Amino acid sequence: MRRMNIILIIITVTFSSVRSQTQNLSPRYILENDNDVVSVSSSPLLPQPLMIPLTLIHGAVSKGAVCLDGTLPGYHFHPGSGSGANSWLIQLEGGGWCNTIRSCVFRKTTRRGSSKYMEKQLPFTGILSNKAEQNPDFFNWNRVKVRYCDGASFSGDSQNEAAQLQFRGQKIWLAAMEELMSRGMKNANQALLSGCSAGGLASILHCDEFQSLFPKSTKVKCLSDAGFFLDATDVSGGHTLRNLFGGVVNLQEVQKNLPKSCLNHLDPTSCFFPQNLIDHVQTPLFLLNAAYDAWQFQESLAPHSADPHGSWNNCKSNHANCNSSQIQILQNFRNQMLNDIKGFSTTSQSGLFINSCFAHCQSERQDTWFADDSPLLNNMPIAVAIGNWFFDRQVVKAIDCAYPCDNTCHNLVFNVGKSAMVDSQSTSDDIPTSMQYSRSTRLTFSAGLFVLSALLPITCS
Repeated sequence: MRRMNIILIIITVTFSSVRSQTQNLSPRYILENDNDVVSVSSSPLLPQPLMIPLTLIHGAVSKGAVCLDGTLPGYHFHPGSGSGANSWLIQLEGGGWCNTIRSCVFRKTTRRGSSKYMEKQLPFTGILSNKAEQNPDFFNWNRVKVRYCDGASFSGDSQNEAAQLQFRGQKIWLAAMEELMSRGMKNANQALLSGCSAGGLASILHCDEFQSLFPKSTKVKCLSDAGFFLDATDVSGGHTLRNLFGGVVNLQEVQKNLPKSCLNHLDPTSCFFPQNLIDHVQTPLFLLNAAYDAWQFQESLAPHSADPHGSWNNCKSNHANCNSSQIQILQNFRNQMLNDIKGFSTTSQSGLFINSCFAHCQSERQDTWFADDSPLLNNMPIAVAIGNWFFDRQVVKAIDCAYPCDNTCHNLVFNVGKSAMVDSQSTSDDIPTSMQYSRSTRLTFSAGLFVLSALLPITCS
């Protein structure tokens, strides 16, 4: 199995006035969909992000809460202060899944399966930032990032002795929560469980469990960022993501920890898809998702296995290259997403921010979370929308009009090579290509002089 790396390049030439793009950017980003640290060259003009050390959970082994290779799980914790001293934000790390013995054996040689390979420090940016100008509502909360090393969205509970694999995601979740409760979370007066990508799915799966940790007097809500994975038909008529999820559920015995209210009506694989979970979540839940989620576009809708001749490669590299029939398939994908959240959107406690962007994970990146040129819906950046919803300042059910109406997107552009999902063995949500972000709110060209966005103003939401 090939190891895929990502190079993140942020080089743009803008042809209209844009707001400052330096004051809120970190010189180093950790993307949730790669096996390696992605670095952006540091610059003296960019403020240094807060770096938080890794803490291992030393009592985890006795609880059976270990990574795929048997090493200790861990987290990064920055304590709150002032008005946020008794407020807690828990961010569940993402990073794909493993659905076969082979892919899990490989995974345990990476930071996604072993704490031996985890970074000793991580930057806290976006929703984890400690700066009010970057994170207005949660900057002084107790903020935690729980590392992901089980390969099943913190939900498996089995093992394979022959391959020396431990599938203990559920126990890692429980051990992490027990540790954090002992560090003061039991005294929380408000708490938010969040997660990105596979961690966003985990935040849905564990939302009600999280609420059950606290007395009814504690305000508890959950946020899923880029975790709304669709049970979609791929461009060949197959079901690539369903096959992937089926392997995860069966191999790691995830069904033990899925909602019985769902299992009473659907098979376990179906109950791993958020579209079949959200109606069973009792705790207030916010869905933050790009309608044209970049990872799902690459690896669920048009993966290499469904497009072996590469007829989608140009479209996948840059949505501006898509022909009319490909755009229609993408619009159908968006329509499926909107249909799947229709019932959820009518509940009084739910929140939505579904923008028509080609993006993936928008809460942890400073430029998409809260910066001068962040994506907007109803003239609100993501950070403000989620803050308004959490603190009940405003009902937030923001759904963008269809592409290409939104000119505030920070779209992902790829140099498409071989897909990460060429077979069932490679099942991370790693985006297997070099990648660029389009970051202007107007007309922007990448370093390769591709037009990234020359879009009409938003006229609906």
